[in-house]
Amino acid sequence: MDFYLVAFLLIVIIGLIVSYIYFMKEKKEKLLAITNGICPKCHKATVEIIDQRGGGCSGTKMVTFECRECKYRDIFNIDGGSCATRSCSNRL
Repeated sequence: MDFYLVAFLLIVIIGLIVSYIYFMKEKKEKLLAITNGICPKCHKATVEIIDQRGGGCSGTKMVTFECRECKYRDIFNIDGGSCATRSCSNRL
């Protein structure tokens, strides 16, 4: 009885880890397309930043992108860097 419970939990945990890795890989590909100015959904160069919030110079920025054509919208948390290594200018 205990063996089946442990096996079930192991399968569930492995499934969750694989799903998370796949999700992060997809998110990375979408961000790469967006940084090149291409919408990941309609593949047109109509993506723009509609909202940008951050925790200061060295904090993580929460950036919202939206496509003007298909209304695709996604939010990304982007590392803002550090004041010691970069200037505190407005950067993506």
